[in-house]
Amino acid sequence: MKLSAKDVYQKLLLEDKILELDGQIKFFFGDVDIIVKQKDVVGNIIQEWLQGWLDKRGIEYAPSENTQMPPDFFLDPGDLTKNLLEVKAFNRSASPGFDIADFRMYEEEIIEKPYMLDVDYLIFGYDMNEKGVVTIKNLWLKKVWEITRRMAEWPINLQVKQGVVHKIRPGVWYSPAKGNFPMFACLEDFIAAIEEAVYQNPKTHHSAATWKKRFLDSYERHYGKRLLIPRWSEIEDKYQKAST
Repeated sequence: MKLSAKDVYQKLLLEDKILELDGQIKFFFGDVDIIVKQKDVVGNIIQEWLQGWLDKRGIEYAPSENTQMPPDFFLDPGDLTKNLLEVKAFNRSASPGFDIADFRMYEEEIIEKPYMLDVDYLIFGYDMNEKGVVTIKNLWLKKVWEITRRMAEWPINLQVKQGVVHKIRPGVWYSPAKGNFPMFACLEDFIAAIEEAVYQNPKTHHSAATWKKRFLDSYERHYGKRLLIPRWSEIEDKYQKAST
């Protein structure tokens, strides 16, 4: 059976009622078996569980061979440019700690494959109690710009170590608290932030002059329409922290 990402999301919520389920992670080794009680392993297990769920429900998919970049699953194995599903999970009692993608790989990838911007992110917010019982507190289906934001020093939230840019990181999209940066409102603003970060990052600064044109040309070739991308300076004020 062929399902879209939205169909998968609704099936998990409405048919399987995933928010009402619980489970445990068990490890068997030799003649010893334990219930895992460390929360940091749950995220990877959930992705494997979802693949098992797709198999058991007879849902068509092809797994991605590139574990460094979205998506995890192609829900239309006959067309690897549509119905792209990325799975993320995080401890709901903390802020989202997962990576979205390596920045340099991502800014190059969306030029080569602009349809990567249409990936659906299926995000599990989980909890584990002291007995190792795992529950899903929230389930979201989001586009990348709906879970990303700016940061104080950069136009997009990045992991930066010793001045070197590494990963794109998510914001807290489910709690628009005062004092936080808002998520991007649309794809165009997200691209404006990426372009500015390409310019600002010393490792990619050399390609900034042509980056937007290359992206727009590629997007137009694939989708048959040309996006209107604002300059970051034109929209920067829209993404300041909410007043406290």
